[in-house]
Order: sequence, then structure tokens, then C-alpha cells
Amino acid sequence: MILVTGATGTVGRLVLDRLPAHRAVRVLARDPSRVTVDRPGVQVVRAAYEDPAGLREALGGVRRALLVTTRVAGGDDDVFLRAAREAGVRQVVKLSAAAVVDVRAQDLITRWQRDCEAALTSSGLGWTLLRPRSFMSNSLSWAPSVRAENVVRALYGGAPNACVDPRDIADVAVRALTEDGHAGQAYTLTGPEPLTAVEQTEQLGQVLGRRLRFEELEADQARASLLRRHPEAVVEALLESALRLRAGAKAHVGDTVRAVTGSAPRSFGSWAEDHADAFASAAPVT
Repeated sequence: MILVTGATGTVGRLVLDRLPAHRAVRVLARDPSRVTVDRPGVQVVRAAYEDPAGLREALGGVRRALLVTTRVAGGDDDVFLRAAREAGVRQVVKLSAAAVVDVRAQDLITRWQRDCEAALTSSGLGWTLLRPRSFMSNSLSWAPSVRAENVVRALYGGAPNACVDPRDIADVAVRALTEDGHAGQAYTLTGPEPLTAVEQTEQLGQVLGRRLRFEELEADQARASLLRRHPEAVVEALLESALRLRAGAKAHVGDTVRAVTGSAPRSFGSWAEDHADAFASAAPVT
């Protein structure tokens, strides 16, 4: 039995869709109505990390699990791992982030991710760490301004980022969940090339057949926008991370996706083509 957490999120949803049809799969979900899956036979258990009884039900008979947590500085990983150990889970595949291996990264989010990794690697359970660079899908946050104004607004438009397609992350996760040989491995996952936000804007415009304009945000503008979606401590961590981006810390390209899956990582242009509908309502070009 494979357990998938985070099944309503970007990576968990893709993992759920990609797991082989013959595998027994269970989903842990706070709100089962939000779980959408095309494959039959998936069992969905209503539970949350702070729900011990629900966790026990979700983990019964599970041998491998995908662990996705998002409550920064929360104790969800510790709770899940304790329950997994008691349930006899053999291996946990943990979604982390590439920043954990950068000693210069000391923001709140990265320190929390390091703590989560340490909790897993010291738990006595088998483990695999997935450390993706920024998701290509983060550019979906540009969709409203692209639709309304043909404009992309972002911090540090000239800073390169080897962002990765979430589908590649999911493909690696599925391998780790269904094959032997991935225990004790930490996989840093990147796209095929470093791209700046300006270059992403150009590629997105080519896909859409429209000329898009890039406008660089000031730090205060970015902070104000982020505060509408995140707590202040998280916002400051994201801004610290953006400074590392500007310094070139996120430009390195690795070959782990190909090494694990046998396929080259998808390009941003490919991602944009497959998600063009999200940006499709064009504003009149002036």
C-alpha cells in the first residue's frame, strides 16, 4: 500500500495521477471532496496531521508514503513520522527543497525544511529526499496580469533560476515510491537550463503569440503583494530567498531527473505550451 499526502497540491496531485493502476493507493486528505483522481480504486481517508486516530487509519498497512507538509515551523513531520513508525511503514519519500544544501540559505523556510529532513533521516525509517528547485508552475501567479495587461511583474528579472516542471518532480517521486534502490538517496531536481524571469516572459509570449512586457517589482511592492497571501514571517523568508536568487544561487543545473527517470527534464517552453490556457484571455495589445 502506498500513501499519498498533499494530494490536493501541485506535486501530490501529479503523483496520484501517475502511480501505476495495479498499485494499492490511499490518500490522506483533510477535505476528501478536494481530491480529484482519474484512476479507480483509490481509497481516501479523512485525516489531518493533528488527528492521531485519523493518522492511524490512514497509515494502516502502508509500506511507502509520500510526505508533503506546508505548515512552516510546525510539527507535522514529527507527528507523521512517529505514527508511520508505529504503523510499520518502511519508506517515506519527502518533498523538501534544493535550498537545504546551500549553507548561505538561513531563512525561516529553509531552516524548517532542514529540520524536517533531519527528523526523517534520524527516524529509523527508510527515506528518500526530493529537493526541487523552484516550480515552473509558480509562474501561474503571473496569469492575472498576463490576461488583463499582457504584463509579467516579478522581482529581479535578470536573475537565473533552474526551475523545474512539477511533472518531473512527480515522475521521480513515483519511481521512489514504486521501485527499490532509492532508499537513502537525496535527489536535487532542476530543469534543463537556468532562465531569468525576463526570458520566461519572452518564451511565454512566444507560446501565446502575444508580446508580453516585463516589469520589475521593487522589494516593497513584492512584500506588499506577498503579505496578501502569507504570514509576515513567511514573506520575509521568501524575500531572503529572492536575494539568493539575485546572487545567482539558483542557477545550477543537474541531471538527476534524467538519471532517475531516463527522460530529460521538461523545458519551460514545454510547460508553458501545456498550460497556455491559464494565460489565454488576452488584453488588447497597445
